[in-house]
Amino acid sequence: MTTTGTGRPAAEGLRERKKRAMRRQLSDTAARMFLERGFDAVRVADVGEACGVSEKTVFNYFPSKEALLLDRIEATADALRTHLPDPAHTPVGAMLAILERERDDLATALAADPDQDGALARYRQFGDLIRNTPSLRAYRSDTADRFVDIAAEALAVRTGLHPGDPEPQIAAATLLGLWRVQFRALRTHVRPGHPLPAAIDAVTRDVRRAARLAEAGLAAFPAAAAEPSTAGRSEHH
Repeated sequence: MTTTGTGRPAAEGLRERKKRAMRRQLSDTAARMFLERGFDAVRVADVGEACGVSEKTVFNYFPSKEALLLDRIEATADALRTHLPDPAHTPVGAMLAILERERDDLATALAADPDQDGALARYRQFGDLIRNTPSLRAYRSDTADRFVDIAAEALAVRTGLHPGDPEPQIAAATLLGLWRVQFRALRTHVRPGHPLPAAIDAVTRDVRRAARLAEAGLAAFPAAAAEPSTAGRSEHH
């Protein structure tokens, strides 16, 4: 990276900031248009035109129309790669930290809106849009499956097992089950007319209830590296 005499990133850093800003603008604009007009009624070209760029430029930032709306969940993939391999935390403890950060980010964003009930209503509308649009449901489901694979790879690092072995696979599926629990709990508790802090507390309680069961089931997971299974490895090579 090119730097200035002060050691700070020069032009390349500026370009990256501009890219992040454009990515955010495209995603925010798409979300607003989808909520106003419906997902199927808005073309990718419409989003680009609203932001002053071409359809091709939009696809340079996002691989699909669905990603325009759901791209921010990709931060979960980075968090899984960062936290799950760390042996200082149990797998469930690491997952709880990831989910807590996601709750905090959501609560901060919602609380920053001066029209609190309006922000909560839009959040509910966003969830309804996903539930009622088959392609968005499919994209979210495919993303969750991919996250299981990412989690299995991360967990394999801490055990010496292969990501395709049964132990990392079931552990990863269990951990991503907590992610699904949180998603459902947010849909249940975060809504207009309910104080946001109380709603987030209720979500936290639901996630921790599920986590207690997961923790009991995965208590022996690190010891699984003693006798790794070779069954089915040929499928992964």
